[in-house]
Amino acid sequence: MGRITLQKVVKSFGALDILHGIDLDIQDGEFIVFVGPSGCGKSTLLRQIAGLDKPTSGQIHIDGELVNDVPAADRGLAMVFQSYALYPHMTVRQNLAFGLENARLPKHEIDSRIAEAARMLEIGDYLNRRPGQLSGGQRQRVAIGRAIVRNPTAFLLDEPLSNLDAELRISMRAELSALHARLKTTMIYVTHDQIEAMTLANRIVVLRKGKIEQVGTPLELYNTPANRFVAGFIGAPSMNFLTGTILSTGADGTRLTVLGETQLTTSRTAVDAKAGQKINVGVRPQHIRLAKPEENGISAHIDMVEALGSETVIHAHAVTGETILAVLAGQHDLAKGTEVQLSFESRDIHLFDEAGLRLAGT
Repeated sequence: MGRITLQKVVKSFGALDILHGIDLDIQDGEFIVFVGPSGCGKSTLLRQIAGLDKPTSGQIHIDGELVNDVPAADRGLAMVFQSYALYPHMTVRQNLAFGLENARLPKHEIDSRIAEAARMLEIGDYLNRRPGQLSGGQRQRVAIGRAIVRNPTAFLLDEPLSNLDAELRISMRAELSALHARLKTTMIYVTHDQIEAMTLANRIVVLRKGKIEQVGTPLELYNTPANRFVAGFIGAPSMNFLTGTILSTGADGTRLTVLGETQLTTSRTAVDAKAGQKINVGVRPQHIRLAKPEENGISAHIDMVEALGSETVIHAHAVTGETILAVLAGQHDLAKGTEVQLSFESRDIHLFDEAGLRLAGT
């Protein structure tokens, strides 16, 4: 079992509050990812679960047992650190065996667990090498293997791939996902990389300034972000936010203007929105296209063009000065300094009030 429940968890350092009353229920076998910008509290939250820090207030339960006062070594969890934390003077086999030997497991049990972890992670050929003789990806596999051999209730992974190069991170993400599918053990993963979060997680916890902004599946956060922060954080490149005004709202949908020059009607009814209300209109770069000749698009001046072959990314600004990023499929003959007309479908927009909250009903 690996269900972890946090109730009103607060962590303070002196007068500085880092975590503000975190409530979260992590189900047995979930792969859940904490994501957010640097300083949002995600690693601090992981340390509370691990027992490396004690919460200032609130409760942490593992499989129904209150563990606030239970030492880290007795919580049945295994942690994988960003820095690998391998013993440089020991072989891979000795690194894997160290914790099991301290727990006084029988030698045959230790050998069996090491053999199984080595098979799963394909590190059998490295067992007699020392960490200094391994690549970064191999060292990370060993660090994960050291956690696997403990048969933990849950794995806690604190930005384990951030020291790897881009290509190796992609392959390691796939390996971690496959490993979770085989083990079916709860995994809690911390990262600032929203692409890692989207590709790995069953559910994502988006944190900002020590508070949870939204919890949901990757597609729930992508398709229905609760606020402007989540909308801008989830998805790459980030969502565009353009000024708009509500014209009318009713049972037949919502009419609005974007940048004062384009009118749209969405079939979704913005509950409690009023005519004349100022809003933020969110639209993802992938949903913006070049307007057809007969369309009344948004006028934009191109500042930069990135010709990537399969797609063309344009950085532009509207006549109001607002920046617009568009990802166009295929190759386009566009140049810096020229004016284009941009458009998007009303079904692809997200509406937020001036406080940044998603308008109800949209």
